[in-house]
Amino acid sequence: MKRIVYFFLLSLLLVSCGGRSGYFKIDGRLLHVNQGQLFVYSPDGVIDGLDTIQIKGGRFAYEIPCQFNGTLVIVFPNYSTHAIFAEPGEAVEIKADASHLKEMEVKGTDDNELMGKFRKQIASTSPPEVVKYAVRFVEAHPESPVSVYLTERYIINNKGTDYKQTAELIKLMEKEQPKNGSLARLKQHLQNLQNGNVGQLLPKFTAKDLNGNIIAGSKLKGKNVIICTWASWSEDSKDILSTLNNMAKKGLATVIGICVDPSAKDARQYIKENDIIVPNICDGEMLESKLIKTLGLTSVPDNIILNNGKITERRVDANTLKEE
Repeated sequence: MKRIVYFFLLSLLLVSCGGRSGYFKIDGRLLHVNQGQLFVYSPDGVIDGLDTIQIKGGRFAYEIPCQFNGTLVIVFPNYSTHAIFAEPGEAVEIKADASHLKEMEVKGTDDNELMGKFRKQIASTSPPEVVKYAVRFVEAHPESPVSVYLTERYIINNKGTDYKQTAELIKLMEKEQPKNGSLARLKQHLQNLQNGNVGQLLPKFTAKDLNGNIIAGSKLKGKNVIICTWASWSEDSKDILSTLNNMAKKGLATVIGICVDPSAKDARQYIKENDIIVPNICDGEMLESKLIKTLGLTSVPDNIILNNGKITERRVDANTLKEE
């Protein structure tokens, strides 16, 4: 009898300390938001497509089948994105203030607590300083999947990426995480970026737009072209798309949009409702799209500016585009 009680109590303890076996769970509390929804997606396949999490009474819960470690990216109501690191059989607790999301706390696993410390460290720093902190983090924690995420978000996505330094960081992580598929994709992505750097020819590509028309990189020579990524959940990217759409209407540039929404239907609806005239591509693969990786695009928003088939600029913000 004592043995039965012991195992019962042990089971309760294990459940209270983590999640169900084969699942990953998030429990959250969000101050200053009573009702609403969050979006969530995974750059490495923990979930397929874009999912939603409902907020009720300032609280939310999310549980998914989880067979391997990976990354979930949560899109908050202000359209800021924050990474959560999923592990089978684990659970995390999120505490955040909607007006100070940079100080969000995530407790429950070592990787999420490491990410929380980094988030607080960069809360009030400038973008160049963020890159420095990210490099230091990777050097100190090459064994952590957090380092892979930070390398992609803050180091590779930096407009002035030091490709040699980034390659060295990837080598450092490979020694500690030889079986990490996300790291292998990141390495390939860095190679694609180097192949499509400023001053080089645009990598060859062919794709169909949402109207079924063929768009080929070879047909863009002799034109001023801007290729941009956007998503219905990213206000910054929609601002840039609107700016570029107005430029296209005035005949100032040829613009091609790449929507990273998981649904081509949703992309078509947004385009129709907002009088977007420029051709748009949406293959449903989000940021894992082969086209995005071929072109060396890394985030939402992101863009490439071409002149006569050569890349002249990358990652130009909306204000700069308006000025130019």
